[in-house]
Formats: sequence, C-alpha cells, structure tokens
Amino acid sequence: MSVSVVICTKNEGEGIRRIIESVKPYAGEVIVIDGHSTDNTADIVRSAGVSVWLDNGKGKGDAYKVGIEKTTGDVIVFIDADGSHEPADIPCLVAPIEKNEADLVVASRHRGGSDEWGGDFDTYIRAVGGGILTLIVNYRWNIRLTDILNGFRAVRRDVAVKVPLRAVDFDVEQHMIVQYVKHGYRVKEIRSHEYCRKWGKSKLPTYRKAYLFFWRLFLDLVGW
Repeated sequence: MSVSVVICTKNEGEGIRRIIESVKPYAGEVIVIDGHSTDNTADIVRSAGVSVWLDNGKGKGDAYKVGIEKTTGDVIVFIDADGSHEPADIPCLVAPIEKNEADLVVASRHRGGSDEWGGDFDTYIRAVGGGILTLIVNYRWNIRLTDILNGFRAVRRDVAVKVPLRAVDFDVEQHMIVQYVKHGYRVKEIRSHEYCRKWGKSKLPTYRKAYLFFWRLFLDLVGW
C-alpha cells in the first residue's frame, strides 16, 4: 500500500527540514500542512522539495482534515513537527493496516515510553487528564487503548474520507478515535517511544486549552 506522510506544523522552521528528511524513506508522498507560520517554515518546506498547504487557521484538527483531502496514498501517517516521534516506527504503524487488521493505528507512549514525563507538576496533570479521558473512552465504547491523545498515527485513506471529524483543534486525536469506533472501524495501538521536543515551543498550553478535551468528550458522549 502506498504511504503518505502528513506533517502538521506552525512556526517549526528550526527543525522542519529534519522531519521531512527523516520520514522520506518510509513514504511515497510527504506533504506539510502549515498553520499560517510567521517564520520561514513554508520556505524551508518548499526548498526541501515537499508540497506545503495552508490550513484554514482553525487549529490542528483543521490541518488533519486538509491533510486527508490533499494526500493520495492508501495510508496516511500523521506525525508532529517537533521531533518527538520516531520516524522509524512508521512501518510498524502501517503494518496492521496493510494486514487488514486495523483502519486506524495509534502509537502508544504508554507502551513505548516517553521522555516527556519529567515528574513535574505540569506533566503529572497532563498524564492524569489523559488517563481519565482514555478510561472514559475505553469503557464507554468498549475498547482497550492506552494513549488516545498521541498525534503519531496511521489511517486508511479510503476510510478517513468517510469519517466526519468535527474537532478543529488539539482535541482531534481523541475525537478521531471515537468517530472511528462509532462508525464501526477498527482501532489498534503499537508501541512507540516519545522524545522530548527537539526545537521550538509547544503550541498546546497545558491549562488554557485543557477544557477542549473534556468538552469534546462531552460532545462525543451526547452524540453530537
């Protein structure tokens, strides 16, 4: 199956070329969805020989939807632009889809380990919040996942174009899982290690946007 890698980015000019080069060996197509960067990200992407498309300025979920629309591969792999994911795990993400065992495959940091868990208050709160969300999703929809919030994942494109995604921000990862399960598609995990962000600054403030995830869960629970 042909593989397209989608890199969602905003102001990641410091390292975007390294991400592009690291995923090229595992993909027939690489595209970047840019969140209207104010640095030189888009220029660097073009100089690396990769297509760059602008999202609609609404957030990461919006970038996912643009990426699904613009790709041509049988399998779409989403990877963050901060260097925290392991590109060498792309074949492991794609394998369950190629074997017709899954329609969505998520890389689990709980199974593969994470350098981000520093034992400080912020990472503890994030871990607890993510754990609560995962537990509720697991028991409500009768699945058993460990990491519903990781952005490193692979999807069948022919399925992705059918499943409606209403989330336009960082809540898209959990929403995508719920939507796939609701529509009768198979979700699986593989282990993958997470590294600390290698450059730039996080676009997800721990507290200011925490409500997004629980509000999205409420909307999914009530069937919106």
